[in-house]
Amino acid sequence: MNSNSQDLTDLDPARADSPILIVPYMWIGDFVRVHSVVQLLKMRWPNRPIDLLTSTLCAPILDYLPGVRKGIVADLPRRQLPFRQYSALGKRLARERYGSALVMPRTWKAALAPYLAAIPQRTGFAGEFRFVLINDMRFGERRLERMIDCFVALATPKNESPPETYPLPRIEVRRDEIENWLSRNALRKSARPVVAMAPGAVGPGKAWPPQNYAELARELAGQGADVWVLGGPAEKTIAAQIVQAGGASVYDLTGNDLRNAIVALAAADLAVTNDSGLMHISAAIGTPTVAIFGPTSPRLWAPLNPLSAILEPPGRFDNIKDRSTAGVTVDRVLDAVRRTLPNPSTAASPR
Repeated sequence: MNSNSQDLTDLDPARADSPILIVPYMWIGDFVRVHSVVQLLKMRWPNRPIDLLTSTLCAPILDYLPGVRKGIVADLPRRQLPFRQYSALGKRLARERYGSALVMPRTWKAALAPYLAAIPQRTGFAGEFRFVLINDMRFGERRLERMIDCFVALATPKNESPPETYPLPRIEVRRDEIENWLSRNALRKSARPVVAMAPGAVGPGKAWPPQNYAELARELAGQGADVWVLGGPAEKTIAAQIVQAGGASVYDLTGNDLRNAIVALAAADLAVTNDSGLMHISAAIGTPTVAIFGPTSPRLWAPLNPLSAILEPPGRFDNIKDRSTAGVTVDRVLDAVRRTLPNPSTAASPR
């Protein structure tokens, strides 16, 4: 098999069932986005297992993505290149006998382990002089505005045009897991609607102010809703502020395990989020989601899945990076929530 000229459409028939490895960006939202790619690959090669390289943080997502066989957990440092760790990862990957690897990041080190594993076909965009590490080189990434368009381009054989529409990401949580989770957390679904809040975000200006979330929680609790505050350890302080403002109907469900937030979002009736990974999870589950955007463009960064409402700061800005979520008022968010849950006394049953 000639590893320098092999294309996804030219696989040796003996390797027609060889697994595919996807090396994604290690961000929650990108793990959800890449499920569109998983589905496209499965349509083309239904007999080829698909694995994702993952961090410990993102690994729980993979249990809920149909079509993903497993995750290969490797918590590699972001700003270092410990060759011993990459060499060990390469040996782990070699044992899986992958036929193809799609390397989403443009960095040199993202392609190193697939190269060390001698995966026959390693597809990626040109970048950082990695012409030896990547043997199925693609060009034109900078002409693609959205991250998902870049992902799909890598999953499309060179002699074909990318599809005009993409499958929507799907996160599927079983009903029995929701019921067990509610029981373990001493929660129950009642006539009161449940609004999940995800106040965390990565990057300046992307997080709606904590005092706004606190005021929203107080209003919702006063109108007969339960509020679940979701996030990681970094959101503990914000969660305490929200709970204090909202009272007994507001619950701090932040923690170390992303699985907790995934199941909570599947059980909730509505979610209010920043432009964050939990926004993508909520949308892919199908939970009605009110998303607050500031210095990022919904056109570029919103999920493929539909959102109930996209709220942006009013006014014109010379640079979108100058926008802040602080320009979105509590009244606007409250109105979007009310329009999505027009009858506060009626809650959806767990999916």
